[in-house]
Amino acid sequence: MSESITPLGSRVLVEILAEDSMTASGLVIPDTAKEKQQKGLVISVGDDEDLINVSVGEKVLFPKYTGTELTLDGKDYLVIDASELLAVLGRVTD
Repeated sequence: MSESITPLGSRVLVEILAEDSMTASGLVIPDTAKEKQQKGLVISVGDDEDLINVSVGEKVLFPKYTGTELTLDGKDYLVIDASELLAVLGRVTD
C-alpha cells in the first residue's frame, strides 16, 4: 500500500480477503453471484488500546454491511470500529 492510512480511536483498517472464484467441484462463480465478503486481515489499528483487542496480521470476521469501504492500489479495505468485529479467526489460545 503506497498511501499510509492510520485509523483513529477504536477503529481498525482491514484488508478484505478475496473470495474464491471457483467451487470445490470446479464451477466458476461469476462476480454478480458472489456474496459480500465478511473476512479480512487487520492492516492497522487505532490508538485507543483499551477498546481494541486485535493485532495487526490477524484474520477477523465482521458483519456483512458495516464500516467504510475504500480501494487503494487495487485492494479493497474496510475501516471498522473494533467493537463491530465478530471474531478473530485462527487465534491460538491457552
